[in-house]
Amino acid sequence: MSVSSPPVKATAPFPYIGLLSLAGAIFVSVTSEFLPTGLLPAMARDLGVGISTAGYLVTIFAGTVVVATTPLAALTQRFSRKSLIVVVLLVIAVANVLAAVAPTYAVLVIARILGGLAHGLFWAVVAAYSAHLVPAHQLGKAVAITAGGGTAAFVLGVPVGTAIGNALGWRTAFTVIGVVVALLALVIVKFLPPVNHHVEQKAGEVRVPLTRDPSFRSVILLCTVILIILTGQNTFYTYIAPWLTRVSSFEPSSIALVLFLYGGAGIIGLVGAGYAADRFPRKAFVGVVFGVMAAVLVLAMATTNTAVVLIAVIVWGAAFGGIPAMLQTRMLRTASFRTRDLAAALQTTAFNVGIGGGALLGGLLLDGIGLEILPFVMIVLVAAGLALSLATDTVRDRRERHRLREP
Repeated sequence: MSVSSPPVKATAPFPYIGLLSLAGAIFVSVTSEFLPTGLLPAMARDLGVGISTAGYLVTIFAGTVVVATTPLAALTQRFSRKSLIVVVLLVIAVANVLAAVAPTYAVLVIARILGGLAHGLFWAVVAAYSAHLVPAHQLGKAVAITAGGGTAAFVLGVPVGTAIGNALGWRTAFTVIGVVVALLALVIVKFLPPVNHHVEQKAGEVRVPLTRDPSFRSVILLCTVILIILTGQNTFYTYIAPWLTRVSSFEPSSIALVLFLYGGAGIIGLVGAGYAADRFPRKAFVGVVFGVMAAVLVLAMATTNTAVVLIAVIVWGAAFGGIPAMLQTRMLRTASFRTRDLAAALQTTAFNVGIGGGALLGGLLLDGIGLEILPFVMIVLVAAGLALSLATDTVRDRRERHRLREP
């Protein structure tokens, strides 16, 4: 794996334009990844498959990311980070157009695999990019800006894609996002500053394997936390559209609005994450995770009350909106400079194991038990992820106090 460059000087101007360009790229990539979420019923009908089978498209996409991310990151370590972002965005655009014209479910699977290959490499590069642009004390702010692209995908990308799919057909929605992705590749060419992601080896320096780096164990533990929490989230969120129409009392035409409210509320969580991640990251993380669990529990217990469900969805979106940015900021601070690119690849893998594993688990539970069980399973898994995070922090703090007491 390539290693990160030395810290950016604190006197350098804050790179708003570059970070906003990255946010735009993340917006189209995340929209492309989750576009099927709001279109599962229509896709299932058109392709002649069940809802759970259509939901497995999310699993297939994420599974491809899991398998391919680290090998692709290693193979491309010598290439320009900026050039790689442009190339993978163009591949994502092609994958979406192929999905739009897919005559069968099998061809659609191929399109999603192609998109997953590009998406995995995209995140392996982008996850560490902001750390090359800003000093350590500004990481929380920088990550919040780039993560805004992901939030915008849930606020605008997925809801608008869902609305387009409901009005003009799901194939049109995939075509539109393919065109938008290609346009964002041009924006990256114009506005994203290139970075040097290599660190020169000093004369006589012995290169220690990255897996023996002191930060590597903490990186793996944090990846485990990410995996568990994202699995819980996507066990339920992947099937939110059929849950809202079959378990709750929403009309199919209102799904886009509900997704819009969820994503819009996520902006609140993201703004809060940008502030909290640089000041009191642990307490803020615990608070938002408890917020997610409480909101989903209320949602699951009040399925027939439309107003309560809407409020719970908004709180869920606001609480969860800051979690990915907090986790990414923590990863960039946990990993040493030389392991940062490896950590980015592993983080991408963990996120997508969670996304794909959640979609798979949710589909199995949907077929075996029913949609009603999904929010409760999500709560249990998210709680387990939080418990591991707290236990890891406690052990690390005890070790640090013991080290400081040593003569």
